[in-house]
Amino acid sequence: MLVSEEKAAELGVPEIAVAGVASTSTHRQDISEMPDMTTTGAAVTGPKAFDQAGITHDDVDVAEIYDSFTYTALVTLEDLGFCEKGEGGEFVSGGTTAPGGELPMNTQGGGLSYCHPGHFGVFVLIEAARQLRGDYEGDRQVADAEVAVAHGTGGLLSSSSTVVLRRES
Repeated sequence: MLVSEEKAAELGVPEIAVAGVASTSTHRQDISEMPDMTTTGAAVTGPKAFDQAGITHDDVDVAEIYDSFTYTALVTLEDLGFCEKGEGGEFVSGGTTAPGGELPMNTQGGGLSYCHPGHFGVFVLIEAARQLRGDYEGDRQVADAEVAVAHGTGGLLSSSSTVVLRRES
């Protein structure tokens, strides 16, 4: 839920700001029209949202990334610039994206293991905000998380949106 700064203060919850956002569409609905199966719209939206937020990859404490397939998560990590193209598998294999890793990812379990309804993108935003508010206990909570990146892919990998959230208080 989005509320004003005044309402957030009244509720006694940390303020979470939308620090950067970008969206794009790369092709029409059919996946057969995808220009390149190894590149998604995240290659466009990631740099724009990061620029708008004034952050680098090193500033990101937690990532919530739409993962309709294992491939989707890996290519998106690459396209967002967390690792080089073709290195997504190696990037995640050492526990980088696991709880306690350098870049905890999909802390709610992700669409592949948690839940994958037709509109999973809203869940990445909710989880990012909850991480920044410190809503959880134990391994699920990313300690002292201040910056989160949420990325959703829609259509048949035809649209992408990246949102950078920042804890303000």
